Amino acid sequence: MFIFILKAKAQTMQDIDLEIERVAEALLANFDKKLDDTAKQPVKSEIIDVIGQLQHILFPGVFENRHTRSGSLKNRLSVMLEEVSHSLAAQTRLALRYDVQYKDNPQEQVDSLSWELTRSFISKIPVIKELLDTDVEAVYKGDPAAYSKAEIIISYPGIYAGMVYRIAHELYLLSVPLIPRIMSEYAHSVTGIDIHPGATIGKYFFMDHGTGIVIGETVVIGDNVKLYQGVTLGALSTKGGQTLKGVKRHPTISDHVTVYSGASILGGSTVIGEGVVVGGNAFVVKSVPENTRVSVKNPELQFKSSRNVSPHTELDQMEFWYYEI
Repeated sequence: MFIFILKAKAQTMQDIDLEIERVAEALLANFDKKLDDTAKQPVKSEIIDVIGQLQHILFPGVFENRHTRSGSLKNRLSVMLEEVSHSLAAQTRLALRYDVQYKDNPQEQVDSLSWELTRSFISKIPVIKELLDTDVEAVYKGDPAAYSKAEIIISYPGIYAGMVYRIAHELYLLSVPLIPRIMSEYAHSVTGIDIHPGATIGKYFFMDHGTGIVIGETVVIGDNVKLYQGVTLGALSTKGGQTLKGVKRHPTISDHVTVYSGASILGGSTVIGEGVVVGGNAFVVKSVPENTRVSVKNPELQFKSSRNVSPHTELDQMEFWYYEI
């Protein structure tokens, strides 16, 4: 019996080995044909490293693990900027080669263009920094739970997602292929905030809590806009697929607008006027004139106890419907 068990076990292991070999062969079918294309694509882990380096650059001194004087910090920033330039140029070179527009260009042209695009991006870092400073200011002034700007920079997911968006947006404007989307989807996976790098977002942008916010590619957002968790700024329909590429599909949000949790604002022709407040769970598919309040009709609440059922109670919650705790 013991020998029989050993033989059966050996046969089972042999069968598993054969199955593993078969699966490996199936997964590698046509691998050699695909290898060239795979080698041309940017490396996600390298791009994530670039984001981390840029975070240190954009918020100098905040993420340092030791006390640094301004003189030595300047030298460190210079070194980090040089490292980012080389890393980004290398990934941009791969992204350009991945793009069908450049696949037949001589390598020298691709190399030159990657450095030109990298230089243009590096020159935009002070602009990104200025915009991020306004975002941090908006959060600090608007959130009583924030005790310092350093706390906001280090720990708030909305600031991290906003930083990655502003980096990716500049690369998007430079028509760098693929890399902006890799960056934005990485931030999405980390924070739960989904901002397409093509969106246009003004100064003093505040995402309170942030989780579940979705901002589409052709969204335009003005200055001093505040969004709560779960807000969707999306398209009415994407059934047209690729035929809708380049079409304004997402709404425009004017200055000084507040949109509370769970609200959806959809459509390329939808314009939310200046000073509008959109209440929680509202579903908006038409333009709203300035200084308007939009709310869902008051819900009807019912209260039941274990002893008896009280008549349904309708509460006047209009003033409370806009606000979050």
